[in-house]
Amino acid sequence: MVLVKYLFKRFTPIFIGALGFFSLVLVMVDLLMNLWKFIQNDVPPIQVAYLMILYIPKTVWYAVPLGVLFAVAYTLSDLYANNELTAVFASGVSLSHFTMPLLTFSLILSFALFFFEDRLVVPTYAKKKDLQKVLLQEEKSMNNDSVVVLSDSGFLIYKAQLYEDSQKRLYDLTLVYRNPDKSMRAVIHADSASWSEEKNIWRLQNPIEYYFEGEELKTIYPEQELLDKLNEPSDTFRNNSVSIEEVNTKDAKIYINHLKRIGLPYHEELSVYYKKFAFPSIVFIVVFLSIGLSGKSRKNVLLISLALSISAAVLFYVMQMVTMLLAKFGYISPMMGAWFPVFFFIVASIVLLRYSRT
Repeated sequence: MVLVKYLFKRFTPIFIGALGFFSLVLVMVDLLMNLWKFIQNDVPPIQVAYLMILYIPKTVWYAVPLGVLFAVAYTLSDLYANNELTAVFASGVSLSHFTMPLLTFSLILSFALFFFEDRLVVPTYAKKKDLQKVLLQEEKSMNNDSVVVLSDSGFLIYKAQLYEDSQKRLYDLTLVYRNPDKSMRAVIHADSASWSEEKNIWRLQNPIEYYFEGEELKTIYPEQELLDKLNEPSDTFRNNSVSIEEVNTKDAKIYINHLKRIGLPYHEELSVYYKKFAFPSIVFIVVFLSIGLSGKSRKNVLLISLALSISAAVLFYVMQMVTMLLAKFGYISPMMGAWFPVFFFIVASIVLLRYSRT
């Protein structure tokens, strides 16, 4: 118990200091990236400060793994440099046993980080993005072009050149009806379609149904039975894409299911959804990594620990960026896109721990 208290007495202030430092750096980077936009749009300083406050939970979320990595690496390296760990090992306490409290703490922190992101980071970051769009006059248009929507469990396909949200109107609309075996049943084209709030169906303008009779293409006025099935809500056609990072896991799952239902690509969103679960586990992994990296030098402990921590963090984020891109374009599964860096660093941490000084 004495060793545990001493270990956390050395670790805690360094962790808090590192967390504050890395969070401040991220806040300043975001401020500098948008500073010219704030000046150009005459945004009051008080509003800019409020935006930065809303961004702090997000920066803390990003900084926790890096802060833990640096704090553990520096604490253990300093203990090595001062020969304090030599005395610990001489007393019969192994490195794994000595660092077990840190591993337990990191495991608890991993679970806490997930709920911290889901309950606090998501709403504050979404509020920050929404307010920033208003202040910078970056309001998003809900109009949508080249719209393709699967409806009625895939038996009806909408394809429109343009959806105009203010009029709730589709232009250059083509409807493809399919049989239960997914073969084509009918094709209907209309110059436009307007949404009827009263009956909750689409009203077509100049609809024409195309069909083949032998090898000859013929046209007729569509059957009323087909027109009565046009009840896909107008909101479905909006340019209402959702950033998975700005919603909690429950809403993210609902949105991904919505994309699957209407036949839109969802691999990128699904990989970001899995990332929400994968990222917090990094806190536990970096403790293994820190233990393996510690004690590599008895000189310049602060600089060496900082350099190793930043290098490991950059390697992880670059690897995750690459795997997420591969998942987005379908080269690997969304699950692997989010979790592969975690698996890689688990193996690397075990190897480093195996060859660490004891």
